[in-house]
Amino acid sequence: MQRRTEVGELLRRLSSDLQEVGRDFGGRHEMNSSDVRALVLVLDAQRRGVDIGPSALATDLGMSAASITALVDRLESVGHLRREPDPHDRRRILLHVGDDAQRLGGQYFGGLQRRIDDATKEFSDRDLDAVARYLNAAISAVEDHMAQPGD
Repeated sequence: MQRRTEVGELLRRLSSDLQEVGRDFGGRHEMNSSDVRALVLVLDAQRRGVDIGPSALATDLGMSAASITALVDRLESVGHLRREPDPHDRRRILLHVGDDAQRLGGQYFGGLQRRIDDATKEFSDRDLDAVARYLNAAISAVEDHMAQPGD
């Protein structure tokens, strides 16, 4: 049980450290935490090949339609996001991370990714499979909690 507690504490520390990294990135580029989270969510959707529009982004961020419109307008005005019509449904708008945001993110987070890759080179595929299973289980637990806090 002690090892499980230690791993849980390490996960919380990693989460806290990554939030600080996001705040630092945002501060360097005049973005608030919601702006950074929005860019990460849109980029993650793009990488998975999943379309994301303003309403889905609002749901993911827990924001109102008016707030997400202001956020998207702000990020679009500085080139961090692009709105494009859905090629399958011209009434629907899709969001894409702009080239400038990808460049800035690559410059800032590229070093972090290299450091993580270097730090985990000693782990076998089997080790990484166990880490992935643990993280997926932890993510599911957090999502379940958010759906029903307090249970």
